[in-house]
Amino acid sequence: MAEVPNIAPLLPEIFLALAAMSLLMLGVFQKATTPDGVVHASRLTSGLGIVTLVLALLLVFTVSGDTRIAFDGLFVSDPFATFAKVLILIASTMSLILAQNWLEREGAHRFEFAILVIFATLGMMMMVSAGNLMSLYMGLELQSLSLYVLAAFHRDDTRSTEAGLKYFVLGALASGFLLYGSSLIYGFTGTTDFATIATTIAAQEHTPMGVVIGLVFVMAGLAFKVSAVPFHMWTPDVYEGAPTPVTAFFAVAPKVAALALFLRVMVGPFGSLVAEWQQVVVLISILSMVLGSFAAIAQMNIKRMMAYSSIGHVGFALIGLAVGNAAGVSSVLIYLAIYVFMNIGTFACIMAMRRGERHVENINELGGLAKTHPGMAAVLAVFMFSMAGIPPLAGFFGKFYIFLAAIEAQLYTLSIIGVLASVVSAYYYLRIIKIMYFDDAGIEPLESPLPRSISGILAVTGAVVVLLFLGLAPISIWADAAAASLF
Repeated sequence: MAEVPNIAPLLPEIFLALAAMSLLMLGVFQKATTPDGVVHASRLTSGLGIVTLVLALLLVFTVSGDTRIAFDGLFVSDPFATFAKVLILIASTMSLILAQNWLEREGAHRFEFAILVIFATLGMMMMVSAGNLMSLYMGLELQSLSLYVLAAFHRDDTRSTEAGLKYFVLGALASGFLLYGSSLIYGFTGTTDFATIATTIAAQEHTPMGVVIGLVFVMAGLAFKVSAVPFHMWTPDVYEGAPTPVTAFFAVAPKVAALALFLRVMVGPFGSLVAEWQQVVVLISILSMVLGSFAAIAQMNIKRMMAYSSIGHVGFALIGLAVGNAAGVSSVLIYLAIYVFMNIGTFACIMAMRRGERHVENINELGGLAKTHPGMAAVLAVFMFSMAGIPPLAGFFGKFYIFLAAIEAQLYTLSIIGVLASVVSAYYYLRIIKIMYFDDAGIEPLESPLPRSISGILAVTGAVVVLLFLGLAPISIWADAAAASLF
């Protein structure tokens, strides 16, 4: 009699999969049976989708604990995966809350939106728990296919359609890199299991060149997913063209998942090859920080500026990976936790910038915002100061832990370049504050009052960014425990 697999570690993922399929059926029948079926189905699936993600978050805490392996190593549930899943689910939930009002205003309310977000979230959770190259690819593609559709979700908008097409074409190329690298690794090690790959490589006196080349291709595929230079070219166009709530989602949840996967792959199966891949990570980290800092200066569209900002943030996070030890991984996890709240809050502000039916995306149009909307200007200033790394806001502590880990690992050059890039990036964050507080007011004020969903998200994210220093110790301890589970 075949042994029954242990599915307890997969309960959150199984719940999300069943809930997404149930919502799909519910949306179809609701649309068909009500007079205004599209709107009702959209509101119903969005509301239930938010409840689903919150319940999945509770399930993640319920099944968390020591490292557990399911399906012969294909799936790994450990403290590291738990930390990443909590961030992913928080980011997805807040993105879905933000999207509700926006989609209705734009006439793009379709019930599939919440379901696509749930499927993408399921793929991300599979990614961070992958213990095998095959399960890694399945999770990655489930996430990517959902994101391609979300990028082009506003079908009546040419920019949105273009964003989806660009993301799809370049994403397919990155998937090809990843698959080719995985096939080389399998060919030279005889396995796709992470633990077996690690023991096989450690047992060999000389690492086969095929494994190193395969690893380079895998890193190229993962670098695309985190939008690290030189695989960043899709980011500004997709961020600008995609619907703003989709851009907010892209900026947080997939970034967390892809960086967590990057950490798991590099320090897990290829931890013994740190000398081989460390230089590559250092290079893409430096390129990402420098390009993200300098390219954003010339941007006048705030969504494009945030795209280059995200490239720079990825560069800072990769410093922790370059360190290659538990302290480095822990610093990346802390950075990601702070990054989620800073970015969601910033995009909530961007979504609130409307004049009638027109979205305000040009930075110069924010002139005088402090006079017409002092509350929103203050909150946006807090997020900009935090991203620039001004103490005692949360963004400062994210960079502090990253640079501390790099200095302890004697990566002095990388740390200096990181600090200089951070100084340069402060210019375009502070420019927004200068325009809001010191430039003349625009022709007409922005729309007010804000929708309750946006006000609620701004209150939560603003409070976290301002007050995080009070609760930093528990997060640091949790991140240390999560990082230790990888080693």
